[in-house]
Amino acid sequence: MIPVAEFKQFTEQQPAFKVLKPWWDVLAEYITIAMLMIGVFGCTLQITQDKIICLPNHTSADYVSEITCKEYTQNTRDTNATEEDLAIPTSSPAPSSSTPREMSGLRNNLDLQQYSFINQMCYETALHWYAKYFPYLVVIHTLIFIICGNFWFKFPGTSSKIEHFISILGKCFDSPWTTRALSEVSGETTQEKAVERDLSKPNFDEKSPVTADLPVPEKLVAETPSASVLDKKEGEQAKALFEKVKKFRIHVEEGDILYSMYMRQTILKVCKFLLITVYNAALVGQIHFIVPCSVHTEDMTGYNSFCCNHTKAHLFSKLAISYLCFLGVYGLTCFYTLYWLFRRPLKEYSFRSVREETGIGDIPDVKNDFAFVLHLVDQYDSLYSKRFAVFLSEVSESRLRQLNLNHEWPADKLRQKLQHTPEGRLELHLFKLPGLPDTVFEVTETESLKLEMLTEALIPPLVSKLVRLEELSLFNCPAKIQHASLTYLRDHLRVLQIKFDDIKEIPLWIFGLRALEELHLFGYLSQDVSKNATLESLRELKSLKILVMKSNLSKVPQTVADVSSHLQKLSIHNDGTKLITLNALKRLSLLKDLELIRCDLERIPHAVFSLTNLQMLDLKENSLHTIEEIISLQHCRKLSVLRLWHNQIAYIPEHIRKLKGLEELCLNRNKILVLPPQLFLCTKLRHLDLSYNEIRELPPEVGVLQMLQFLSLTGNFLEDLPNELFFCQKLKTLKLGQNKLTILSPKIGALVSLVRLELKGNKIDTLPPELGSCNNLKKSGFIVEHALMETLPLDVRERLSEES
Repeated sequence: MIPVAEFKQFTEQQPAFKVLKPWWDVLAEYITIAMLMIGVFGCTLQITQDKIICLPNHTSADYVSEITCKEYTQNTRDTNATEEDLAIPTSSPAPSSSTPREMSGLRNNLDLQQYSFINQMCYETALHWYAKYFPYLVVIHTLIFIICGNFWFKFPGTSSKIEHFISILGKCFDSPWTTRALSEVSGETTQEKAVERDLSKPNFDEKSPVTADLPVPEKLVAETPSASVLDKKEGEQAKALFEKVKKFRIHVEEGDILYSMYMRQTILKVCKFLLITVYNAALVGQIHFIVPCSVHTEDMTGYNSFCCNHTKAHLFSKLAISYLCFLGVYGLTCFYTLYWLFRRPLKEYSFRSVREETGIGDIPDVKNDFAFVLHLVDQYDSLYSKRFAVFLSEVSESRLRQLNLNHEWPADKLRQKLQHTPEGRLELHLFKLPGLPDTVFEVTETESLKLEMLTEALIPPLVSKLVRLEELSLFNCPAKIQHASLTYLRDHLRVLQIKFDDIKEIPLWIFGLRALEELHLFGYLSQDVSKNATLESLRELKSLKILVMKSNLSKVPQTVADVSSHLQKLSIHNDGTKLITLNALKRLSLLKDLELIRCDLERIPHAVFSLTNLQMLDLKENSLHTIEEIISLQHCRKLSVLRLWHNQIAYIPEHIRKLKGLEELCLNRNKILVLPPQLFLCTKLRHLDLSYNEIRELPPEVGVLQMLQFLSLTGNFLEDLPNELFFCQKLKTLKLGQNKLTILSPKIGALVSLVRLELKGNKIDTLPPELGSCNNLKKSGFIVEHALMETLPLDVRERLSEES
């Protein structure tokens, strides 16, 4: 006897697979178990009991069709024939060809063997094959149904995806982050709606202070009151789940092998059902209780026709009818499965209802196999899809990232990163973080916030807590901002720096910062800047005073002229790209400072001469060989600072004397050989840098510069200094290093205001003791070789070593 447990392996899957078995598959599975039991029961009876019992027919028959078992049965009852009649040999007349010949048995002491032989022969020859093999057919057909129904769980191309999906689905369902995300959203939805109603009230006055109208920051942003609910380990596990879901989605959405396999096995089951139903219905009538049998065994038994009783025919017929009933119900489930597969597109799955129910609006719809398995999961329990959807949402992922960030970067740790900028602001610099921690806004002393290469930065309304914040830097950082945050920043932010790779990365919200005074843009712009829609928005910055662009401009954008009414400083730092068109500069009538650095300029641009309010001009690192046009700068009557450093200038024209208002002149790192005496007619000069040129002589006219405080002649070929130099008694810094000086005049003592003196790199043997008269000069400001310092008298050295 075969135990049913032997067939358990055919129907047993991992319990987790049940989430992908809709009700019709579960019903079909139970039906196959019932059909399998019918087949096993029939097979057991077939093996353990007699299959057929035969009795001889006294009438001879050459064909089975001539045997009349019913009449014979009645006659034997009337004559009360006994079994001994079979065993007693009698003589019988020769059979007639026209009438049936009556047969009699032969005695041979083999009574039981005779019956066993006849039973076996008749079972093999007379019994219909369907009646013989019915239980085996039931078992085989049922096993085929089981294989068809579960093949996609075993096939390597589909089973791996199914197992991976079920593993992720279970973890997402049980994750503490799922519960927290859904509860937070449900709690915040009503809060956000209330805030939106408050912000849309018509009594919002843009001229009033923002903080007076916005109680939003404390309400809109979750201050992580339940942060302790999700510990760091659970946060890391949830983060790993987000990554797994992303990779699984990319992998599964590429194809539809799961859908195709399920479709094919369903169609195969339907075809198999139709085939089995047709031939079973046709052959079930072949199961008879009485079976006539013709076996030519006259010489052995004395009979050649028999009437046999199929002992299990009645039971098999009932089992066959039961089997057909179960088969019919199974077929209905197959047809319903086909109807479900074709009634709507299962390769698309929409989370619209989940988005409406949870309030997480960015849950994406999915397709192909990913959509199909979610449809199957919905047939089991739609709650699985709802909880799984949390891990498809970028908003949910950003919230988890935010929580992990808050754990990793507490306020005390952030305070340790505070540093002072060159402008004196207290700056907090965050580099390569996955987001912006909310704890940043607890460091209320921050004056400058620099976000560099952050994967994602959302500036929440909590920014209003940074009451000292004046400067914001976004370096390769795609920053988004909430409305309440923008409302606060537009009245408080003064300086904004943005570094980008593509102009499209510049956030458009920056042009709503009405209080912005400085804008720094670092990145490459398209050559045709006139087509840059982003720069067109510059006109919205009504308070902009300083505009700095480090880029590859070939022309000054026309949009710069849109801010001409208030722009005071324009700085263009190119990467060496030649700046050709500068006509837009002519409209900047109020411009005070102009920097055109590394713009490959060969001459001073004519457009500059129209800037009557210009006070500072910087043309650093260009290709200037001549500055004859410098005479035209006399039209810029307010020009006080001229920087022509790092160029190829070979000489200074004499008409530089026309620039009477110059206070600072930088001509360092050029190729100047001779200094014209007319240079020193610019009597207002306070700062003169002529370092790193090829100057061999300093004209005595330098003594005219009575206002001079800084003079640098480092890196030239000077062999001596004119005595007139020491008439400049306001001189505080004198740099004479890396020249060919052999002696330092004792008149150096006349420079009583001297604070810094550089002599290192010359050929001076001794230092004059008159250096002791330079009361403000200290050792820290005296740059000279140690050996040369030792030539000074001891008292002078001691005085220089004294620190005030």
